[in-house]
Amino acid sequence: MTKILAAKPVTEALVKEMQASAITVTAQLGRKPKLVVVVAGDDPASAIYIRNKQRRAEAVGIDAATEHLPASVHTSDVLAVVQRLNADDGVDGLIVQLPLPDGVDAEAVRNAVDPDKDVDGFTDVNQGRLWSTPKGQPITTLRPCTPRGIMKLLDFYNVPLAGKRAVILGRSNIVGKPMAAMLLHADATVTIAHSRTTNPQTILSDADIIVAATGQAGIVSDADVKPGAVIVDVGMNRIAGTDGKSKLVGDVDFDGVQYLASAITPVPGGVGPMTVNMLIYQTIEAAQKRAAAK
Repeated sequence: MTKILAAKPVTEALVKEMQASAITVTAQLGRKPKLVVVVAGDDPASAIYIRNKQRRAEAVGIDAATEHLPASVHTSDVLAVVQRLNADDGVDGLIVQLPLPDGVDAEAVRNAVDPDKDVDGFTDVNQGRLWSTPKGQPITTLRPCTPRGIMKLLDFYNVPLAGKRAVILGRSNIVGKPMAAMLLHADATVTIAHSRTTNPQTILSDADIIVAATGQAGIVSDADVKPGAVIVDVGMNRIAGTDGKSKLVGDVDFDGVQYLASAITPVPGGVGPMTVNMLIYQTIEAAQKRAAAK
């Protein structure tokens, strides 16, 4: 029987944990932990994502605010806001919502965020801290939320990682590379496959764990998966359904693969909700570190 790695029970457990942690750190700081999202322009997808963050923050007892800038901003304008929020002792978590308007230097903005407030885990400092965590020691740095959410999901469902052969499809700094670092730290043997990889099917067919993060609907089929593999589908792709309406699907052909896999994440309802969970989780962690330093 294939186990469906759904986010809902994980979220329920995490919300209880975060609510308790938020109460404790609020008493220590004399205020609620606070997350600030900097957004420039009016991207519809960003607006939905920000609303989801706001709702989850309120549900666990932390403050969330948005700094909304016009689409006409320059890099210097965004950097000025980031620097002001870096210096604000009442802000624990800070993210800059992507995409930024054309002409804004996203790399400069990304690395301007204080690493101790970088709850997206995107700065070069935190990426470097992740990769350099010594074997046998816990990862304590803030890290990219999607791969951290995947690790929480796998842990909740008691999916063994040590000694397993893991293949990641995709090499982005947001998912693929940090996912590799976290799985490697958990003692998995990790391969990253990407658009220039030759014969990726051969690599996939030997994998105990597959993490698909390419943004290409159905790129992983039953022909690529060995029986008993664990499948983590990061993809979120809109395609036309048979009824003419669009539907959300992952990078994995769920219907074809689920009967081969020992466990698989659904789309929607799998990896997606874990990203927002980890953003709030890391904001509380950042506030806890701030409280401990007082």
